Amino acid sequence: MSKKKTKKVETSDDTIANEQVTENIVETTPEEQLASDLAQEKDKFLRLFAEFENYKRRTTKERIELFSTASQDVIKSLLPIIDDFDRALSEMAKNKASELSKGVELIKNKLLSALEQKGLSAIEVTNGDVFSADDHEAITQIQAPSEEMKGKIIDVIEKGYKLGDKVIRFPKVVIGN
Repeated sequence: MSKKKTKKVETSDDTIANEQVTENIVETTPEEQLASDLAQEKDKFLRLFAEFENYKRRTTKERIELFSTASQDVIKSLLPIIDDFDRALSEMAKNKASELSKGVELIKNKLLSALEQKGLSAIEVTNGDVFSADDHEAITQIQAPSEEMKGKIIDVIEKGYKLGDKVIRFPKVVIGN
């Protein structure tokens, strides 16, 4: 709605003249004001709802990560026991204690299968693989037996393990120099 007002304006020769000035004064009806307020509140609500959905998604993701890695400390503490089983089996093979080694191997396999059900998997590393600092932990370097073994893995000292997709222990290796 526009409204016309009469305004007195002084001119340069100090005479007062009446001049009609048209001003646009925007007056809103109560319905328009309510519609504007409703649109603002809807916008606030949608923003709040989106923020809450992001919060729910983030906390759900954090909870899943927590559950998947909650057993990580326990599994890490069991890895030296698996290493001891491997050492015991290699010593028993040297001494030809076949009956005892079958029992020890059975126990080791049972422990490994229980841990594999929880997401543990061994990282496969063999002699002759190319060394990568991202995937292996170099314990020492020795003289390479041949020219083609330079920069490659000569021996695996300790196996590496992953829990799901996360590496919890890198394989410890000896590389050729």
